[in-house]
Amino acid sequence: MAVNRYLPDSNRLSILSAMVLFAYAISNLVQAPQITLDMQLPGLYLAIPLNLNTVITLLAAGLTAAGMRWLLSEHPSVGNGMAIDHWFLPTLTTLVLGAPLALLPPGHWWWLGFSIGAFLLVLIFFAEYVVVEPAAPYYALATVGLTALSFALFLILVVAFRYSGVRLLLTGPAVFLAAGLVSLRTLHLRLLGRWQFAWAFGIGLICMQLAAGLHYWPIFPLQFGLFILGPLYALNGIAGNLSEGIPLKQAFIEPVTVLVLIWGGALLVG
Repeated sequence: MAVNRYLPDSNRLSILSAMVLFAYAISNLVQAPQITLDMQLPGLYLAIPLNLNTVITLLAAGLTAAGMRWLLSEHPSVGNGMAIDHWFLPTLTTLVLGAPLALLPPGHWWWLGFSIGAFLLVLIFFAEYVVVEPAAPYYALATVGLTALSFALFLILVVAFRYSGVRLLLTGPAVFLAAGLVSLRTLHLRLLGRWQFAWAFGIGLICMQLAAGLHYWPIFPLQFGLFILGPLYALNGIAGNLSEGIPLKQAFIEPVTVLVLIWGGALLVG
């Protein structure tokens, strides 16, 4: 019983997962025309395509946030509290999954991507419930899993944006928001509840500037994602090390080493 009190209710977890995934399944089964919202600004023509996938992805994100609030309401450490920090990653996951699913052709590949996304989504729902209480038996494992999934989702989002040819005007803010949320969540997990808004804002800004600089380079989508993922991971590592009081020189060793490895992998991909 002591273990079960730190685990989500299976019925609520199943209902939440089914509702979100059903929304994505509708987008594959129902075809609807696409409309374009265009706006002529001084020196700039802005066109934003809207289709059923876009609408359903946004609705699924809102449903995920509300569903996490419902799922966490029975946690003994939350009760009637909001626990908004535990909504970030599930909501971001729902938004990220919409991008590759919209790019995959209908058929076996789409359902394979749907199945992988479903597994990741349920895993994140489960892990976010566990990490509410540091005394939970699986807290350390859940923290590591959420951190790894955060960076993986960021990479998927950036690669999908690059692959689909989204304009810089939309890519920049998306990278800033995703990098900021990932940094805010991972640092909050690592530092056991301490918020690092300044670090998250600065890291998001640096990643957005890097994405802007790489936008017109003739590189593959995976290279584009890895070139941005490296600094995101390194800056989060440095921020966490400095916040924990690790000496300056030691704080840079592991993050810079991983940065070199990720960038080396990006060059090998090319």
